[in-house]
Amino acid sequence: MKKGIHPSNYRPVAFKDMSNEEIFITRSTINTKETIEIEGVTYPLVKLEISSSSHPFYTGKAKLVDTAGRVDKFMSRYGNRKRSE
Repeated sequence: MKKGIHPSNYRPVAFKDMSNEEIFITRSTINTKETIEIEGVTYPLVKLEISSSSHPFYTGKAKLVDTAGRVDKFMSRYGNRKRSE
């Protein structure tokens, strides 16, 4: 490996999935302002909206997250059209 091209500030960081409250710890160089204590050890905390523990592709659960009625708006605009043959 080449010397001097990789960051030197790798450290354990806690990532928290906010949709299901699951926390996992991995090494990262990300800067954070929040911390969390896990089993007596304080880690920098990064909050995630979605991770592999809550993403429908990985969990096998097809979950539709509708923000501001976008799906309803699409269905009202395009869903009721019949295919012309």
